[in-house]
Amino acid sequence: MRPRVTVGVRYRMDEGEIEIDSIEPIGLPDITPQLARASGFLGVLDLLKVAKHGKGENIYLVRFHYVPPPPHKRRSAEVPKR
Repeated sequence: MRPRVTVGVRYRMDEGEIEIDSIEPIGLPDITPQLARASGFLGVLDLLKVAKHGKGENIYLVRFHYVPPPPHKRRSAEVPKR
């Protein structure tokens, strides 16, 4: 199975978007504690619990960055009226 995202494409989120910077095929030995922590997980097991889908035959390291919405489209905190 191939990755379901494409380099250079932006994907909408609830607020803002993520843009895919790179997709790299890797092997299970490449998933180190350092990579897991750099990805925001406590360790390898936590990463695998979230990231593993299907049979797990192919592994991809997908790097992306967050793109905030333009100021006019940002949600403002609603202040209750008195």
